[in-house]
Amino acid sequence: MGDDDARIFGAKVKELREAAGLTQVALAKKAGVQQGQLSEIEIGKRIPRLDTIKKLARALGVPPHELITD
Repeated sequence: MGDDDARIFGAKVKELREAAGLTQVALAKKAGVQQGQLSEIEIGKRIPRLDTIKKLARALGVPPHELITD
């Protein structure tokens, strides 16, 4: 995953989080990740591991591939 991919992924997570009416804190807690980690993912600063992608997808109620497609 390159820088552009990381930004696209983060934007998708943020879009789905907001559509679900969740704050970063709420999603982080639901997914079992640190809020700071989620923040860095959403701004494209951090590239998540596969297990983190799965956790976020599960918490958002979407299949993991939905987070990684444009």
